[in-house]
Amino acid sequence: MKVLLTGANGYVGTRLLELLAEKGHEVVALARVPESVHIPERIAKQVTVVQGDLLQGVKLPPDIDAAYYLVHSMCRHLEDFDQKDRKAATQFVQALTQTRCKQLIYLTGLITTQNLSKHLASRLEVEKILKSGSVPVTVFRAGIIIGSGSASFEIIRDLVEKLPIMVAPKWVKTRCQPIAVRDVLFYLAEALGHQKCIGKTFDIGGPDILTYKEMLLEFARVRKLRRLILVVPVLTPKLSSLWLIFVTSTNYFLARSLVDSMTIDAVCQENHVQEILPRTCLSYREAIEKAFEQIQENAVISSWRDSWTASGLDPQYHEYIKVPEHGCYKMQTSKSFDLDPDAVFKQVYHIGGETGYFSMNWAWRIRGLIDRYLGGVGLRRGRTKRKDLKAGDVIDFWRVVQIDPKHRHLILFAEMRVPGEAWLEFHVHSHQIDQIATFRPRGLFGRFYWWLFWPIHLILFPGMLRMILKRART
Repeated sequence: MKVLLTGANGYVGTRLLELLAEKGHEVVALARVPESVHIPERIAKQVTVVQGDLLQGVKLPPDIDAAYYLVHSMCRHLEDFDQKDRKAATQFVQALTQTRCKQLIYLTGLITTQNLSKHLASRLEVEKILKSGSVPVTVFRAGIIIGSGSASFEIIRDLVEKLPIMVAPKWVKTRCQPIAVRDVLFYLAEALGHQKCIGKTFDIGGPDILTYKEMLLEFARVRKLRRLILVVPVLTPKLSSLWLIFVTSTNYFLARSLVDSMTIDAVCQENHVQEILPRTCLSYREAIEKAFEQIQENAVISSWRDSWTASGLDPQYHEYIKVPEHGCYKMQTSKSFDLDPDAVFKQVYHIGGETGYFSMNWAWRIRGLIDRYLGGVGLRRGRTKRKDLKAGDVIDFWRVVQIDPKHRHLILFAEMRVPGEAWLEFHVHSHQIDQIATFRPRGLFGRFYWWLFWPIHLILFPGMLRMILKRART
């Protein structure tokens, strides 16, 4: 079958793309940023990537047989993500009518009550919009998805591994039914073209029904950690969100949406998917163990952090690739060398995450803490893969907007809280490395910010280049 996959660079979409191709399907991956779609060489002939932004309207390939809708606008702007979800879904339904598509598959959250959070209410509205079209929809409703790189897994991991004693809000007593990401992928893939699935809505979940407190404690047991959780009634959703952003790698808007949803039980209301697609799903403990197997093998395929919907960038991504020349402050630092330029760029390629920033890492950590205090992403996001990098990937509080190994060129865009826009650029020539920091200030405070940090940059940037060259020599 020829299958359209939206959200192909997202957490689930990245994994589903590989699975569909391995099953022999021809996949058309729709992405706002085509460069961010990861396509392993073994399936390259079966995958076509097309650029498209659902918020702007798209023209879909007319000969697709089925489609997946894995799009949502969980970004930094909490106040309008539901409007973006509504617009994207409406545009998609209109575009789908111009194709021969016979089935649409949608993954959403568990809907168990009429008193929904803004996040779940938006998901339900999208479901209704998709069903209003002429193409029959297969809906899978899932609660917390557990897998290496998933937002839920990483948040639970941060909480358990960093806090021996947790003072937790009362929502940790809420019940949920977690499901392993590999089980979600099974249902999504097996429903494709299955006549008994077309036009149906299924709740999917693992075998365990747990409170969030029980999930935290079970995670601790898997990691062989002793943890104490004290539940208090005084933490409001807003305070709970702030509690999450200071301990975990999430940003405030994602944390707030998650907390709002966590106040409602997320347990499957029915289980008739087993009559059509029988499967013994992994337990919560097994899902955790499988996730750590992937982490230990450095085989994490995708992470929620790398999704462009978690980015602070505007939809016109390509505006950020070309670093602006006018109305900006720039600081260029260069150093010559007599080394293999590819060896030098290899060091640049590993910037951030566990490697750090080569010089004055303590200063970067302080800047990360300040960013967290201001509600930004800080340094905790790290990077998904140590040995791989592509456009769209996250490196701590940076986003990779361009990576060109052939010409040894890397451009990062800052997703930290700054009064303006900031880029960090590395270009390795045959005998020289250039590092260029560009800042486009916003207002008077933006200009003050640049000059406030200018003396630090005078020391920091040359130190980074010295350490890069030193590492390249060893």
